[in-house]
Amino acid sequence: METQPLPSNEQDVRQWAMILHLSQLAGFLVPLAGLVVPIILWQLKKNELPPLDAHGKVIVNWIISAVIYGVAGIVLMFVLIGIPLLIVLCLLCLIYPIIGGLKANNGELWVYPLSITFLK
Repeated sequence: METQPLPSNEQDVRQWAMILHLSQLAGFLVPLAGLVVPIILWQLKKNELPPLDAHGKVIVNWIISAVIYGVAGIVLMFVLIGIPLLIVLCLLCLIYPIIGGLKANNGELWVYPLSITFLK
């Protein structure tokens, strides 16, 4: 069974959505880049590729949620429970963008679990 080639626009949306999700991983190389780069890419491309807007909102919701969870984890470090919570958060910040990028490349919108919905 042959697969039909995707229209150029659909292929661009999938590629940029994947890049948008994976750009969060830049924060592991350059501090704060994982927070800033996805938002900048989303703002630059959302008008050109409207389906990308939904991916950007999902990512921003996760970024805001992760920052809130990180602050809570830092506060809870004083009672020692924060240390394992921050370790889990770091793992989720590594795993979720990869899953989101793979799903976006398949044309799916994946809402990150544990993400608080700020933008709809």
